[in-house]
Amino acid sequence: MRNAYFVYSPEQLGYKFSDDHPFNHKRLTLTIDLLKSIGALHDDDIIPARMATDEELLLAHDAAYIDIVKKAGHGQLSPAQCENYGIGTEDTPVFENMHEASALLVGGTLTAVDCVMEGKSKHALNLAGGLHHGFRGRASGFCIYNDSNVAIKYLQKKYNARVLYVDTDAHHGDGVQWGFYDDPNVCTLSIHETGRYLFPGTGAVTERGNGEGYGTSFNFPIDAFTEDESFLEIYEQSMRDIFEFFKPDVVITQNGADAHYFDPLTHLYGTMNIYQYIPKLARELANEYCGGKWIGVGGGGYDIWRVVPRAWSYVWLAMNDIPYPTGNISDEWLEKYQQEAPVQLVPTWDDPPNLYEPIPRTAEIQEKNAQMMKKALHIIHKNNV
Repeated sequence: MRNAYFVYSPEQLGYKFSDDHPFNHKRLTLTIDLLKSIGALHDDDIIPARMATDEELLLAHDAAYIDIVKKAGHGQLSPAQCENYGIGTEDTPVFENMHEASALLVGGTLTAVDCVMEGKSKHALNLAGGLHHGFRGRASGFCIYNDSNVAIKYLQKKYNARVLYVDTDAHHGDGVQWGFYDDPNVCTLSIHETGRYLFPGTGAVTERGNGEGYGTSFNFPIDAFTEDESFLEIYEQSMRDIFEFFKPDVVITQNGADAHYFDPLTHLYGTMNIYQYIPKLARELANEYCGGKWIGVGGGGYDIWRVVPRAWSYVWLAMNDIPYPTGNISDEWLEKYQQEAPVQLVPTWDDPPNLYEPIPRTAEIQEKNAQMMKKALHIIHKNNV
């Protein structure tokens, strides 16, 4: 069995709202080319995404909503007719063939699921996925269909799996959390910037699940200006505790790359250090608890030039247990993309030193985050007393 498959089709680039929209899948091309430039990704590692069927989409979306998405993408609806479904907004505008493009992103994640669950590979990665804000009957936050929700339902139906969903995007994974809020066989873990400052405004520590699902929703809303040390302390502790508590059959990680200092839409002060460690620990714990069954998806990440290609490369490298590169990024990659980039590219795998001015409130933020983590994990520790 190979370590991992990389799910990708050029048609995934068709999920595009406009030239100036912050959600830009050009980052897929940048990441693939960066991995190829160091010989870490080969053609035989890549398998094409398939399109999700309507029957599969219905696992997590309403039929009426799917119909609206189809009609909107074929120019058959007015903006007013789309409004109640979250489509045609500034965040999630209508674009041509939006149903087909969205269903392909979902199908890519289902392709990854089947690779892992059928034993073709231990891990699989669909960076075009991770659309965690999509709801059953409404688009939200750049997300039309929620590929993780469909994939989790698919895992339950086809493989009878107990699923842990881990979301390290700077925005709360609200669509996934609410989709399984009362399901005791799905556990959601989200580390995100507090909703006091950032969309979608949810993800409080007190959101713990409902009914039979109470105690299977874990939220870690970190303070604005949180740096690496505090982020990684929470990630390490929460991952180890929740894996041990929930004992999943399979893990899905959503690898949003927008907690970095450079990201234009968030207020966190992460560096490449967190993106190097996030997939390493995910791989370690997937191997320990799930026989290696780990499906990775993409997510947010709006500095597509300086952050996302490096951050996402680490997920693939970790999946294949390839040592992380150090030093300079390849001249060929830099020369190719510096011509297009509106910013000066980072020429090294690590971030430059002194990336930002020291934060005077560092100790206060760390302490606040540590207290928050204690509250979030209290239900586990209480039960273990």
